[in-house]
Amino acid sequence: MRLIPVEIAAEIVARTVRNLGPLLPRHRTGMKNLARAFPEKDKAERRRILSMMWDNLARTAVEYIHLDTLFDYDVNNPHTGRIDVVGTEIFEKLIKQDKPAIIFTGHFANWELLPVCAQIYDLKISSLYRIPNNPFVAKRILEIRSKVMGDLIASGSGAVFKLMNVLDQGGRIGVLVDQKFKSRSKLVIPFFGHDAQTNPLIGKLAREYDCPVHGARVIRLPKGRFRLEITDEITLPRDSASRIDVRGAVTTITCIIEGWIRDHPEQWLWIHRRWAR
Repeated sequence: MRLIPVEIAAEIVARTVRNLGPLLPRHRTGMKNLARAFPEKDKAERRRILSMMWDNLARTAVEYIHLDTLFDYDVNNPHTGRIDVVGTEIFEKLIKQDKPAIIFTGHFANWELLPVCAQIYDLKISSLYRIPNNPFVAKRILEIRSKVMGDLIASGSGAVFKLMNVLDQGGRIGVLVDQKFKSRSKLVIPFFGHDAQTNPLIGKLAREYDCPVHGARVIRLPKGRFRLEITDEITLPRDSASRIDVRGAVTTITCIIEGWIRDHPEQWLWIHRRWAR
């Protein structure tokens, strides 16, 4: 795959996975999720969305192999490559400000491009990531990520303390917030009109550090191009003591994630069990 241009390799694999995806058990999970999220859409439209989700996932997998060359964004010539960045002034603002910050995102298009973009801007971000179950795959992905991304924090025991240590030192952290969360400390937050078990971590950290919180997403465009967007600081609800309200903050962020999914449903990862059965 390294020997084939990324656009050609992605097209070959995507065509195969579009046909294989519907045969997998995860496809049924995706159809159930789509029925919950979009009851107004007919089955044919849900199948189309899920087919394009498999297409996007296949392309993302191929792009991993080319991640060190895929991101061709040039800060001095911003519209010449396959990457377009919206909100460059926010990156520059985050670099200049001397205080911690939290950036959240979800599994949209090729979500791995966001920490690569931060690295290009010399914006130091410590990104929380999940270690793949397959040890060989985990090792290879970590090797690829380490070349083009900043600090990486593996989820699991001690991860929260590492994130807090970064914020204590005035650093920035990046967190994926769109998957189901199983824990006694979970919050149940409406997501597409249905209760979903949601990780309260981002709300708790925002409350503890009272720091700026930004959203970021990747949108896949035609012809192998991407648009990266980072929002200005999100205004989060506060309680009577003027402290950030954890539930209100998580609800606000979940609403933003839902809006982004509605914009491009075929580019989100539908195959996780986001809602309770």
